[in-house]
Amino acid sequence: MSKKLTNALAKLATKFTGDIYTDDTMRRLYATDASVYRELPLAVAYPKNTTDIQALIAFAAKHQTSLIPRAGGTSLGGQCVGSGIVVDVSRYMNQVLEINPTEGWARVQPGIVRDDLNVQLRPHGLFFSPNTSTANRANVGGMVGNNSCGSYSIVYGDTRRHVLELHTILSDGTEVVFGELTKNEFKQKSIGQSLESQVYRQIALELSHPETQREIREQFPKPTVTRRNTGYAVDELLHTEPFDRYSEQAFNFAKLLTGSEGTLAFITEIKIHLDPLPPPEAVLVCSHFTTLNEAARATVVAMQHKPRAVEMLDKVILDCTKENIEQLKNRFFVQGDPEIILAIEFAADTREQAQAQAQLLINDLEAKQMGYAHPLVYPPNINKVWTLRSAGLGLLSNVPGNAKPLSFIEDMAVAVEELPAFLAELDPMLRQAGQTTIVYYAHAGAGELHIKPTLDLKDANDVKQFRYIATESAKLVKKFGGSLSGEHGDGRVRGEFIPLVMGERNYALFKRIKQVWDPNGIFNPGKITDTPPMDSSLRYEVGQHLPEIPTLFDFSETGGILHAAEKCNGSGDCRKSHLSGGTMCPSYMATHREKDTTRARANILREILTANNLQRKENLFDSPEIYEVMDLCISCKGCKSECPSNVDMAMLKAEFLHHYHQTNGIPLRTKLIANINNLNKLAGIAPFAHNLVMGNKATSGLLKRLLGFAPQRSMPMLYKTTLRTWYNKNIAQLNAQYAPNKSTVYLFCDEFTNYYDTEIGIKTIKLLLRLGYKVLMIEHPESGRAYLSKGLLTEVVTIAQQQVHIFKDLITPQTPLLGIEPSAILSFRDEYPKLLRGDEQQAAQKLSKNCLLVDEFLAAEMQKGNISPQQFTTEKRTVKLHGHCHQKALGSVSDTAFLLALPQNYHVDVIPSGCCGMAGSFGYEAEHYNVSMQIGELVLFPAVRKAAPDVIIAAPGTSCRHQIKDGTQRTAKHPLEVLYDALV
Repeated sequence: MSKKLTNALAKLATKFTGDIYTDDTMRRLYATDASVYRELPLAVAYPKNTTDIQALIAFAAKHQTSLIPRAGGTSLGGQCVGSGIVVDVSRYMNQVLEINPTEGWARVQPGIVRDDLNVQLRPHGLFFSPNTSTANRANVGGMVGNNSCGSYSIVYGDTRRHVLELHTILSDGTEVVFGELTKNEFKQKSIGQSLESQVYRQIALELSHPETQREIREQFPKPTVTRRNTGYAVDELLHTEPFDRYSEQAFNFAKLLTGSEGTLAFITEIKIHLDPLPPPEAVLVCSHFTTLNEAARATVVAMQHKPRAVEMLDKVILDCTKENIEQLKNRFFVQGDPEIILAIEFAADTREQAQAQAQLLINDLEAKQMGYAHPLVYPPNINKVWTLRSAGLGLLSNVPGNAKPLSFIEDMAVAVEELPAFLAELDPMLRQAGQTTIVYYAHAGAGELHIKPTLDLKDANDVKQFRYIATESAKLVKKFGGSLSGEHGDGRVRGEFIPLVMGERNYALFKRIKQVWDPNGIFNPGKITDTPPMDSSLRYEVGQHLPEIPTLFDFSETGGILHAAEKCNGSGDCRKSHLSGGTMCPSYMATHREKDTTRARANILREILTANNLQRKENLFDSPEIYEVMDLCISCKGCKSECPSNVDMAMLKAEFLHHYHQTNGIPLRTKLIANINNLNKLAGIAPFAHNLVMGNKATSGLLKRLLGFAPQRSMPMLYKTTLRTWYNKNIAQLNAQYAPNKSTVYLFCDEFTNYYDTEIGIKTIKLLLRLGYKVLMIEHPESGRAYLSKGLLTEVVTIAQQQVHIFKDLITPQTPLLGIEPSAILSFRDEYPKLLRGDEQQAAQKLSKNCLLVDEFLAAEMQKGNISPQQFTTEKRTVKLHGHCHQKALGSVSDTAFLLALPQNYHVDVIPSGCCGMAGSFGYEAEHYNVSMQIGELVLFPAVRKAAPDVIIAAPGTSCRHQIKDGTQRTAKHPLEVLYDALV
C-alpha cells in the first residue's frame, strides 16, 4: 500500500463514525470467506450509518479502489473476496427498524441475522421465511445479495419474492429508494440527468427491444426452474407493466438488486414481506431408496403431493455419522443401509391432518414401488433428522489429508421433472473426472443439487479437474435449461461461465447494466461481470509445501496442526448470536467482531504458520498476530462440538501458547495462574491469613493492580481445611455410619474442590455414601487445568503420565473415576490422551472411557433403578441450571438436569446460556473483565436475575458459580449440593 493511500485512509478514519482497519492482521482475516478463494483487501471497514457508507464510496471513487460488501462472510462463491475495502455491515448496521404486523412487513438494516429477526417477529405471529442452512448467522443483507432460498422455498419462494423496497446508495453517493412503481411513475423516474434517472432510462431502452426480449426468454433458465440466480434478474423486470401489456405486476428495481451480489448499489435498509408462522403440527416422511435414480423419480412424485420440503441425504453423508457418538442417536429413523433418503415434510393445523397428507404420499410411492421404507418422524425428533443431515456434511470436512469436499458446482438447479435425466448425465461425468465418492445432497423438491467433489487444490492435476468439472457442469446446466446458481450466487466461482449459460448477448446486457449503474467499478468488481478465471486467486498455492511442525498435542488424525486449522471451511457457524443458543463462540457473541470468531483464529493460524514457514522462521509460532487474535478465545470447547468441522480451538490455542512462550518467555501473571495449585498449598498452611489479605479491599486491591487482575472482581477464598484432609480424617467414621453396600467409586480430588469448594466435595462424598456407594480417594496430582489454559503443556504431559500410571489398573466400568469439577475430570477424556503417545496414549484412551462426572454416574445409576426418588424430599422446588461449557462439549447437561429432577416435585429449567464468561482466569484478568461480564449479560445474568428468590440456581462449574455471584449477587449451588440437600 502506498504512503499516499495509507495517509488517505488514516484521514478517512478520523471522519468515520464506525471503524476502519488497515493492519495486516485484519486484512488477512478478511482475505477469505467460505469459498476456495483468497485475496488480501486494502482495508476493512465497519460502518455505523449511511454517512459512513457515502464516505467510503467517495473515497473509492477518488482513489480508484472498490468496496466489497460483506455481512456474515459465508458466501461459497467468493462474493466477499476482493482487493478493495471490505465493508462489513454485521457489527453495527444490524437493527430491526420497524415491524408492521397488520400489513405484514418489516424494515431492517442489512446486518440483522435472519434467525435473530425471527425471534423478534415471533410474538407477532410472523416470520421471514427464506431459511438458508446458515440462518443462525446469515445476515438479511447477504440473503438479498445472493437471493437466498432454503429448504422451504417450494412453499415460500426465494428472497426476491419477499423484498418490497430497498434503500440504497448509488455509485455517485446519492441515496435512492427502489420500490414498486406504476407505469406512469416508471416513466417519470426516467426523466432527468441524475444517476437514478439514467438507470431507469437505460432499462427502459434495453428491455423495449424485441431482440433483447427474445434473447432473455430463450437463453434464461426455463420458467419451471424455480431457483434461478445466475447473472442479473432482468427476466423479472421483463414481466412487469412497462414491458408486458398483459402484466399487472408493478416494476420494482429491488427485484434486480436482489441477487446482484452488491455489484450495482450499496443497500442500507431493506423492507421485506413477512409470512404467518407455519402450521403448528409437522410430520416427516423419511423415504429410503436403493438408487439415486429411484430417489430422483420419487422426488417428482412427492412434489405432486405439495409438501413443505423435500430434502435429499445420501449414503456418504449417512456413513459419516455411523462412527460419530453424538450422531448415532440421531440415526434412529434409518432402516438398513439406504443409498438415498428423501426427507419429505408436511405440516397442518393438527397432527392427524399432517399425517393424512404423509400417508397419501406413502401410498403413492408404494403403489409405484418406489422406496423400501417410509418411516414417519414427528417433533421434536424432526430436528434430529436435520441435525444428522448437517452434521454429516460437517464430518465430510474431517477427512485427513489435503483433498477436501469443495463447493463450486454445489448450486446447480434444474426443473424438478428433469432431475432424474440431469443426474443420469451428471453422475458419469463426475466419475469420469476421477470422483469415486460423490456426495449428493439437495433441496430436491426445488430441483437444486448441492454436490461437493473432493479435490486437493494444492495439487496441479486437481486444479485442472477443478476447472474441467466446473466447465462440464455448466454445459450440462445449459443443456437442461437450468440455472448455474440456484441460491448461492455466481461470485468468482461461476461468473466466468455466465456467457455460456445465459448467452453472450445477455451477458453483454449485464455488462452494460453494470457500466451505467457503476461506471467506475466501485461496487464488488469481478463478480457477475468481468469475473477473473475461476481457478485464480485460490486460497492455496499449487505445490504449496506444508511443514511438519512438531507439537505436544497429537494432531495425527488430521495430518498435523496446520491441517487441524484448515479443517475450518469458513462456514461461519461460530458467528451465531446468543439468541440461537449453544456455546460457540462466546467472545464473538459479546463483541460481534470477526476477529473474535473461531474462524478468524483458524484463518490466522493457517496464514501465519504458512507464511513463517516460507520465511524459514525458527519458531513458526512466534507471532504477535496469532497472539492478538487468540486473545479472546476463552477455551470453552464449544467449537469442538458445535463447529461442523469440529475445529478444537482450545487445543490449538494451548499448543500455540506453548510454542510462543518458548521464544517470548512466560509472564509473571501467567506463571502465578498456572501454578495456582502450588500457591494454594502454601496459602493452605494459614488459610485465614490468605482470606484476610484477599478479602480486604486495600490489600487485595494492591495485589490486583500489581498482578493485572480486575479491581472489580472478587477473589476466591480458601476453605478452613482441604477436602483431602477432611476425607482422611472422616472417611473411616463415615463408612461405619453409612455402611455402603453398592459398588465402589474413586473420587478425583481436583484442585478447585480441594481448596475452594471443599464443602461441595464433602457433600458429594456424603451423598455417594448415603446412596450406598463406597468412596475411595487416593493420592494423585492436580488436573493441570490451569497449566492447560495458559499453554504450559510440558507440565501437563508430566501430569497426564502420572495420572495414567496411577489410575490405569484401578479404574474399570465397575470402579469408575468420578469428578466434581467438569473442567478437571474431563481432561481425562479430552486432553490427556492427546498429549501422550504409544502405550501411554492407549492406556489413557482406555482410562478415559470410565472417567465420569459424578452427575453422569448418578444419572446412569438412576436409570438402572439403583437410586429411588423415595430417598429424596417431596418438597416442591424450582431449579434453574446453567451447564458448564466443557460438559456441553464433551458430555451432556441433560444428565445433570435428569439428576436434579429425581426429587419428585423438583422442576428443572436448563438456562439456554452458552459460556458464563468467567472461563477460569479469563474473567479475573483486567483486560478481559469487560468482555467476561458482557458474555454473562447475554443470557445467564438476566435469567438468574429474573428467578424468584426461592428458586435454586445450580451450576456445576466453580468459575460459573463465581461469575454468577459477581454478576448477579446470587449464590449458585453445585447440582450435587442440591441433591444432597434434598435427601431425606
